[in-house]
Amino acid sequence: MNSLIEEWKYVKASKFLKGIFIGPLVAVLFFGLMFSHNQINKSPVVVIDEDHSAYSRELISELNASQYMHVVNVFASRMDPEALLANEQAVAVIMLPNQLELRRLQGLSSNIGILMDNTMPSGLTGIRTAIQEIITTENITLSMTRLAQSGMDAETSKGLVSPLSLQQRMLFNPTTSYVGFMVLGFVNIVVLMITTTAAGSIAPRLRQEGKLLAKGASPAQFWIRSVPYAVLSAISLLLCYGLLKQVGNMRFEAEPYLFVIPLLIYTFALSLMGMLIGYSAKDSSKVSLRTSFVLYPSFLATGIQLTPLAFPLFFQIMAWPLPMNWLNRLLRGMAFRSGGLTAYGREMGALLIIIGVVSLIIGLLMVREARKANFSQEKLVNSDVLSVSN
Repeated sequence: MNSLIEEWKYVKASKFLKGIFIGPLVAVLFFGLMFSHNQINKSPVVVIDEDHSAYSRELISELNASQYMHVVNVFASRMDPEALLANEQAVAVIMLPNQLELRRLQGLSSNIGILMDNTMPSGLTGIRTAIQEIITTENITLSMTRLAQSGMDAETSKGLVSPLSLQQRMLFNPTTSYVGFMVLGFVNIVVLMITTTAAGSIAPRLRQEGKLLAKGASPAQFWIRSVPYAVLSAISLLLCYGLLKQVGNMRFEAEPYLFVIPLLIYTFALSLMGMLIGYSAKDSSKVSLRTSFVLYPSFLATGIQLTPLAFPLFFQIMAWPLPMNWLNRLLRGMAFRSGGLTAYGREMGALLIIIGVVSLIIGLLMVREARKANFSQEKLVNSDVLSVSN
């Protein structure tokens, strides 16, 4: 209990208390404003119209009317697509071939080309959907018109042309809002960086003060001293999630009083991992450099910008020891999909395993350091005895 009181006093007087609340809130405001558009609309495209017909102009109008595309320019003759995409004024070039309207009237097929700049794939997501919808609608309309001209009724024509119709719904994030993964990920990274740096400085500080092994080699004192960091980090994250829900319209279906349970387990695991990272540091100033061993893998491999399914199985397994990997799964499950607490026992169990393994390693390190200290003390006593006897 004395260790807990002592650590609370230290935290109260340190920069951690301000940083753990100000840092994430600044991230919420900054990145929330940066990604306030939620989704990519009206990606710029260029059209090469070699047909110059009324039908080609009608198609261009339909392309421009799509919520995903904006036709910035129309060229009458074929040009090098690489030159049109070179200055990033457009992300795609759509080519309408010659005799497009004539072949349509003759009942012949035509090939419409689309060349897309895939250096930034995220800008093309809506374009693919829009082009597919427009072409499918045109094909059905043309086919049904010809069948109607032959004397077939509209319902039978539709059954022949399009016997199956697709109805799709986007669940949990229907507007592809960046708040639910990009902004949320940046906030989690800020908290991770602040918490691991602050908790990692405990061992070097206690070592300098001569208190590290004062109460034995048990890691229990680290569990106690991690409480302020875990509690404050959990409160800060919960405040940020609430702010994103109220201001950024982030989906959060879980009850806060239930979600705080896995959140506290996560911050406790994060604090202990920070202690392990900084345990052997000579002083507190060296700890911040070591946090990169957790920071960068957590940013890349835990599902902040890219789904973990995009990585090979080996890299997915390598992310298991990272606490943020399981926090992101809990967020996607409980917060976004409205899953119950009992449905995510595996994620919470993984965090508890991390806590146990990290505690074991810290305990082994403390035992080794205690043995070295005892050996040095015995050696010093023996040398004093020899000097006295001489």
